[in-house]
Amino acid sequence: MSGDLAVNTTPGLRRVVRLVALLNFAYFGVEFAVATAIGSVSLFADSVDFLEDASVNLLILVALAWSASRRAKVGMLLAGVLLVPGLATLWTAWGKFGTLAPPAPLPLTLAGLGALGVNLSCAFMLARYRHHSGSLTKAAFLSARNDAFANVAIIGAGVVTAFLWRSAWPDLAVGLAIALMNADAAREVWQAARAEHRSATS
Repeated sequence: MSGDLAVNTTPGLRRVVRLVALLNFAYFGVEFAVATAIGSVSLFADSVDFLEDASVNLLILVALAWSASRRAKVGMLLAGVLLVPGLATLWTAWGKFGTLAPPAPLPLTLAGLGALGVNLSCAFMLARYRHHSGSLTKAAFLSARNDAFANVAIIGAGVVTAFLWRSAWPDLAVGLAIALMNADAAREVWQAARAEHRSATS
């Protein structure tokens, strides 16, 4: 990518990253409230993920003007941040094993549909910039993309709980799958950041 292209894309990227951060923070509040009300592990995992995504995009907004080497270091930090929702989910799931009460399926499904709409919008906005600024925008795009997949699974868990199996296990299974997905995204961002750092310092 040429220097002129980088300069031309930065203002648009800043606007997109700022909007994505605001959308993620707003829906974190919605989903966390629903998760708390119905005792859903998958919604809790996804709500923490929304908060993490808002933080990631705010960090990206600050770091866009930095050198490639400094951006790579932030990328490695973000790989660690991506693990936080997974760890929070494991803790919540452990507590859920004591009761195994199923969450209310209708709020679970509706909250998942809302989250899917937000994440698809964010992924669409970030897609054109995912190869700019190295590991930083890759982290943001991967988070939005993976979250959209997770939201489909949450919706599926709500449908299964409502019509097929009145159990806590569909919700628990999706919550744990979200934790694994975040771990894989963290691995991808770490690898991209390491490669970017080697290239910037060579």
